[in-house]
Amino acid sequence: MAGQQFQYDDSGNTFFYFLTSFVGLIVIPATYYLWPRDQNAEQLRLKSLRRVHGRCLWYRLRHMKSQQSIVPTLKKAALLFGWAIFLLLAYKVSKLDREYQEYNPYEVLHLEAGVSIAEIKKQYRVLSLKYHPDKGGDEAMFMKLAKAYSALTNEEARDNWEKYGNPDGPRVTSFGIALPAWIVDQKNSMLVLLVYGLAFMVILPVVVGTWWYRSIRYSGDQILINTTQLFMHFMYKTPTMNMKRLVMVLTAAFEFDPRSNKEAIIRPTDNIEVPQLIRELGNINVKKKEPPFCYPYSLKARVLLLTHLARMDVSENIEEDQRFVMKKCPALLQELINVGCQLTMMATSRGGLRAPRLTSIENCMKLSQMVVQGLQEAKSPLLQLPHFEEEHLRYCISKKYKVRTLQDLVSLKDSDRRNMLRFLGEEKYDEVMAVLGSIPYINMETKLQVLDDEDSNNVTAGSIVTVTVTLRRKRTSVSSDAKNKTKVWQNKNKGAKKAAKSKKKKLTKKKPVTQQQAKGDKAKHPNGNVAGNEWEALQQSIQRRERALLETKSKVTHPVYSLYFPEEKQEWWWLYIADRKEQTLVSMPNHVCTLKDIEEVRRQPPVCALPHLFFYSGKGDIVVLSGVEF
Repeated sequence: MAGQQFQYDDSGNTFFYFLTSFVGLIVIPATYYLWPRDQNAEQLRLKSLRRVHGRCLWYRLRHMKSQQSIVPTLKKAALLFGWAIFLLLAYKVSKLDREYQEYNPYEVLHLEAGVSIAEIKKQYRVLSLKYHPDKGGDEAMFMKLAKAYSALTNEEARDNWEKYGNPDGPRVTSFGIALPAWIVDQKNSMLVLLVYGLAFMVILPVVVGTWWYRSIRYSGDQILINTTQLFMHFMYKTPTMNMKRLVMVLTAAFEFDPRSNKEAIIRPTDNIEVPQLIRELGNINVKKKEPPFCYPYSLKARVLLLTHLARMDVSENIEEDQRFVMKKCPALLQELINVGCQLTMMATSRGGLRAPRLTSIENCMKLSQMVVQGLQEAKSPLLQLPHFEEEHLRYCISKKYKVRTLQDLVSLKDSDRRNMLRFLGEEKYDEVMAVLGSIPYINMETKLQVLDDEDSNNVTAGSIVTVTVTLRRKRTSVSSDAKNKTKVWQNKNKGAKKAAKSKKKKLTKKKPVTQQQAKGDKAKHPNGNVAGNEWEALQQSIQRRERALLETKSKVTHPVYSLYFPEEKQEWWWLYIADRKEQTLVSMPNHVCTLKDIEEVRRQPPVCALPHLFFYSGKGDIVVLSGVEF
């Protein structure tokens, strides 16, 4: 391009400017996002949970990891090293002489612009005597003085300076490239081409291809697509899936196969330890030849899951693999529930397909609780509590107390409870009471509305019903007043019976409205107040939905008390409408993951199939199943 010139940096000065800016763009955001500033907050949180969750496996692992982990230290060291490089480069740049400084002969001679030639000569004479090399002056400064004097005493040079800012006249525009000149040197051309080719033709395609290959293997919930297809096959093949079959399907997931997941490990010692555990467990369908249940990875995962539910002691190697399997199980069971819901929707819309039975989906929910609590299905729920062993249950199930569930234990008077748990010391007893007090109970309120009808509370056959469920989480109050405790657990059944009676009355066929009834309705509700109220309710409902779509709620709710689960589990729940008589789902289960204190869930099921609304615990605590009938 005419009048322009591109130059590489021969001195390396502009390259240091570029390098300083590049390092600063990396170090500053990295410090903001990666500096481990939440370490103290995590320590305080663990300290606050110690009284209740101190004996839980996940708590001990987290506490040990926080003490032994060197990751925060390495992060700090890396960030401090980056800041050291940045400050060193900034200091280097501050010491560099500017290569392209604006030249002003008046400033060199310490004169103001526009002075006469006589004054220029006079000032030059004074400064030249001062800086002349023969008199011990600065030679470089003397050369600058001579150049400035020549530029200002020569009429042509002076005119060029005033017009173009340069005594030699107009000059070519120069652009510097912040790269050293050796990059374009012919001697280094092969090396530069090799680096460029390696970066853009080998490394970049490999990185992008690896990322793409890994991303297409997983679903949105980070479950392998092959696992989802496997679950779909067996859920359709076995609509009614018992617990034993469900365990086999779950442990056949490709997440446990080393060929599909590098985190899964098959050890040489498995050939000795796994058969020994099989003999201790008994009948677990080892001889079943149906693939993939007969594959080694599936058999190992099944054994590890069953030993966890049986609370059996295993070796250190097996224990590490067992923790890996347990961490994967809740997400895989949620995927099984999603698959069951998809098959139910397909069977409803298309017809001719077999939908999974309600029992199969509920077994997935039960198994999730069993995995979190490390308990078999037939075991007493009292074993969820600390310091409770099998031999202690005889004190609880005696004829005097008849305590079989945690609800029964809460409902006892404090004196009876202490007498029953006399095998516990004072410290252990206080810990059990603290755990009982941390376990929540859920108050569920339901409301049915027909927003497109004049009477929104009159539910009739064929109406489009909106079911609004309000869930309120409260902590269990363990006190000596038995009446208050009875309200915690028993009032739900009373409310269910009342709601059932009111529902039976409301579910009637719509009768034709006579003229007298219409007049009476107008008299009761003049100026169309009913329609206005319905319109306001509809607008409020739309606004709530819009806010819910825009609002992002945290899935960190409350930690679950789980003695043997290796990872911190949050309180999550399933809410669904089911037809018990037909053993089918009416509405798909809503996975409620944001219930901290209160949560509102809306559904629009067909009114012809609204017999039961069930609230199922997905976290493994004492709330197993509670139902409210309409």
